[in-house]
Amino acid sequence: MNENEWLAERFEADRGRLRGVAFRMLGSLSEADDAVQESWLRVSRSGASGVENLGGWLTTIVARVCLNMLRSRKSRREESLDARRLVSPSSTRTRATRSRKLSLPTRSASR
Repeated sequence: MNENEWLAERFEADRGRLRGVAFRMLGSLSEADDAVQESWLRVSRSGASGVENLGGWLTTIVARVCLNMLRSRKSRREESLDARRLVSPSSTRTRATRSRKLSLPTRSASR
């Protein structure tokens, strides 16, 4: 097994954890997948010779890619679509219920 095959195998073993890190930083599964893919491209180009803690090194690369994506999002003033979906259904139901309660006619006390 050559170094690239070994590195690909190790990266795949850590992919779930790396995706979790990226998701927690970005708040979007699609962006997390993009960040992990970009990280793999960077790792495969640079190689891992001389790296003592491969898991820590991969996590650092993913975190830096995520930070770059967040900076880019901020400069373009983008909001993730997934971030809007994170609103819980109960909170929207509560708002709708409140607005309906406010618009209901009140009963007169003479009945």
